[in-house]
Amino acid sequence: MRNISDLIEQYLKQILQQSPDQVVEIQRSELADQFRCVPSQINYVISTRFTLEKGYMVESKRGGGGYIRIQKIRFPSQEALNRHMLQSIGDHADQQFAEGLIGQLQEARMISEREAQMMKAAVSREVLALNLPLRDEIRAKLLKAMLVALFSKS
Repeated sequence: MRNISDLIEQYLKQILQQSPDQVVEIQRSELADQFRCVPSQINYVISTRFTLEKGYMVESKRGGGGYIRIQKIRFPSQEALNRHMLQSIGDHADQQFAEGLIGQLQEARMISEREAQMMKAAVSREVLALNLPLRDEIRAKLLKAMLVALFSKS
């Protein structure tokens, strides 16, 4: 059985897909009532599963009539996406960032599930059994090399 966080995430992704501009505005308290949970559960789902690394931009307005706006980021071209990903990696990449980026690529159907699994395995802390910050530097270099190999024009 799926947990409440999974159900909330699935629901939000479903209504995002149904939206023509891939933007959804929600009231935290209404969503909490719908799922019979506390509003902080909604905050948790949004802050952990709708991050920039995973391809979402979140805007929040508090107070009476406040809302949370979630928008799926769309890039104008493949080249722009590649450039953005390489720049966002920078010189260091922790495991959570790397897995989020790989998940975003898979969700966008830019890589297969098998490629995603291989990439995640290659950048895992178990494989990169080095001390910080060297581990995050090597992970960033590996990610960049994999992206260049995946998206280079052959």
